Amino acid sequence: MPSSTVGGGGKPSRSSSAIVADTSSGYHILRIDGYSRTKGLPTGERLVSRPFIVGGHRWCICYYPNGQSSQYADCISLFVAIVGTATKAVKAQIQFRFIDEVEVGEEGPSLTSEEVNFEGSIGWGNGDFIKRQELETSKHLRDDSFTVRDKENLGCDIVVINEFRTEGTADAATPAFVTVPSSNLHQHLGDLLLTEKGADVVFDVGGVTFAAHRCVLATRSPVFSAELFGTMKESDAAGVVRVDEMEARVFKALLYFVYTDLFPEPRKGEEEEDVVCQHLLVAADRYNLERLKLMCEDRLCKYVDVGTVATILTLAEQHYCPGLKKACFEFLSSGANLRAVAAGEGFKHLSRSCPSIMEELVVMLGK
Repeated sequence: MPSSTVGGGGKPSRSSSAIVADTSSGYHILRIDGYSRTKGLPTGERLVSRPFIVGGHRWCICYYPNGQSSQYADCISLFVAIVGTATKAVKAQIQFRFIDEVEVGEEGPSLTSEEVNFEGSIGWGNGDFIKRQELETSKHLRDDSFTVRDKENLGCDIVVINEFRTEGTADAATPAFVTVPSSNLHQHLGDLLLTEKGADVVFDVGGVTFAAHRCVLATRSPVFSAELFGTMKESDAAGVVRVDEMEARVFKALLYFVYTDLFPEPRKGEEEEDVVCQHLLVAADRYNLERLKLMCEDRLCKYVDVGTVATILTLAEQHYCPGLKKACFEFLSSGANLRAVAAGEGFKHLSRSCPSIMEELVVMLGK
């Protein structure tokens, strides 16, 4: 009679896991040009850096050349804050240091173990980062014999501490027999746009024509869907759709996004990215491409400064961009920034074209 074995000497099953301290790190470099001129600001007044993103949160550095309060009137104060209001507590480790104190090739900040909790709009910083007299006699402040500008470079390292989590890990003893490549669908669709193979619609934009595919456009944009298949169907006897009030290069960039879902980076020699983003945001809003609109909005937040804030704020108000609008208001919350902007023609245009913005600005400054 044949025999059988139950249980027996089969190989034991193997598994492994890891407890992960999930963190996100990054840094921002702030350069102060014309340091001696910034000393004219009163104690308590600040200059604010452009927003930057670490750990999914937008941050900014606040620079107080004459101290954040009377207690630090003989010091330079540096603070970091979350732009807007944090909906929940954010834990982070922060360190300010001069850029020439960062070692070449250093990958990450050597922060203390102290954690800072950011809640609401509260910031954190060093009221006595360095005494002005000490700075002015140190190696950090370098006189440039070819210009009249002083330059001071500061680095801010941030590590955002997220939640601890447990996750499975690959068993080192189990080899990978199959490698699955990343998706390249965007490349195939981009080639389809480039070769115009199977194109069944032509757009005329300022005398420049673009061949495209109705189904792709209609799938990606409800406006294109209505124009090409619905009651808004637009074309002449030759089947050409005319696009008015848009530049050809902007429509070309729009098509690139529609086919690839990637942001169309400007080529070398073309207009600056902030100008391209402004035109593309208007086009994205026109064709209800919300992802592209948000991509433009996010990039424009990095270009808010004295020379651009009035134009960008007007754009944000006219095309409903709440995040971009908040970035502009945050920039204007600094008294020094507001005074510099108010002296320009852009601010006068803003007050004429968007009077409601001026009302909101007055309310904000009164808080």
